[in-house]
Amino acid sequence: MQTRKFDADQSTDGERIQKVLARGGVGSRREIERWIDEGRLKINGKPVGLGDRLKAGDHLQINNRVVHWEKFVEQPTRVLLYHKPVGEVVTRRDPEGRPVIFTQLPKLAVSRWIAVGRLDINTSGLLLVTNNGELANRLMHPSTQMEREYAVRILGEVSEATLAKLKQGVELEDGKAKFDDIKFFGGEGANKWYNVTVTEGRNRLVRRLWESQEVVVSRLMRVRYGPVVLPERLKTHSFYELSEKELELLFEFAGMESDKPVINAKPEFKQHKSGK
Repeated sequence: MQTRKFDADQSTDGERIQKVLARGGVGSRREIERWIDEGRLKINGKPVGLGDRLKAGDHLQINNRVVHWEKFVEQPTRVLLYHKPVGEVVTRRDPEGRPVIFTQLPKLAVSRWIAVGRLDINTSGLLLVTNNGELANRLMHPSTQMEREYAVRILGEVSEATLAKLKQGVELEDGKAKFDDIKFFGGEGANKWYNVTVTEGRNRLVRRLWESQEVVVSRLMRVRYGPVVLPERLKTHSFYELSEKELELLFEFAGMESDKPVINAKPEFKQHKSGK
């Protein structure tokens, strides 16, 4: 497996600090640039400027703590598709002791997993995680207008007028919102299934849109994030790692410069040992 290392030019000129740290999952480039403006970074004991680059042998500190940034240079980008079940929370630690998604993921020797967006505790389905902070930031940024598709089970009938209103837009407590698309997927008795698409990542947006029309949501599952679809055979508590080709396509979709990130050649489905 190949990894990204300094080439001859990089060893002389170095690589921009924000690019190296974003790749390692320390933060997005924008966050790191803000830290630089705030004087929180030092190279070889001197404050860092926005245009400064890291070169072999440089001593980097963030908030006076040493960062072993050399490992990030060789860090391959990885992206996992995790099937989150209801009951897990998308956080690293939960004060209430509820299960968190990160305990279900493989350990990283360097960097950390970053969730691309969130799913609330009562929502299941597709959650992307990556160790590349810049990729995560690009996929979540409002400017990308990334589509999120959900399968929704509701109770009762919904009129065509209500569906039209939800597509036109309704006023919520944090501003106007709408479904970009609504498709009826059938159902028997009181339960009906719809697939809906939104391009915003606001908290509980799908539920709040239905609830604004007094429609009860009994089940909610994310089935797609941008070009990435939840595999049908991926069980809850399990993850699938994108292949090199799939990862390249995701970088292209995110509009990121191609630096040929490399991961495991063979995609795989994995069930965490504590999964059910």
